[in-house]
Amino acid sequence: MNKKRYAIVLDTRRCIDCKACTVACKAENNVPLGRANHRNWVTEEKLRGQYPNLGQSFTPSQCMHCANAPCKKVCPTSATGRSPEGIITVDENRCIGCKYCMTACPYDARYYNEEIEAVDKCTFCQHRVLAGRIPACVDTCPTKVRVFGDINDPTSEAAKLLAKYPHRVIKEGLGTKPHLFYLI
Repeated sequence: MNKKRYAIVLDTRRCIDCKACTVACKAENNVPLGRANHRNWVTEEKLRGQYPNLGQSFTPSQCMHCANAPCKKVCPTSATGRSPEGIITVDENRCIGCKYCMTACPYDARYYNEEIEAVDKCTFCQHRVLAGRIPACVDTCPTKVRVFGDINDPTSEAAKLLAKYPHRVIKEGLGTKPHLFYLI
């Protein structure tokens, strides 16, 4: 039997930049308000076309839960860890706030949480996943941009999407082996 490996598959063509994922994440995980505090975000891409026929695309992102996570390698206290399912975690009690992991992350997916005095980031809402639920950002998306699942389970919706459609990862050349997959 294969080990579970959680991932999110994103269809950015569906994203309308409503920010429901960002709001749900902040509410679910008690993320302090402020621009610098984020576990997930949506980036506006360039405008396409000419007036009045314009279009714009958006790219949602968050921690990539890399199989070869540079943030984990540089942590001097082993506060950054990995669950058996591949979720990259931060133990706030072990974190000394040195921010090495923030510097090492090529995706800018971490922030320093002043309230807990530790680095924080997306955990795929691990507390929800362990209870058999999906991450808040996935659950709340009105256009179903995000699909969460075990990509080692060929019957999961995430694995089916990856098998059926071409996809990419961000900054593939870095060798981090991210587990956020973007449909092309």
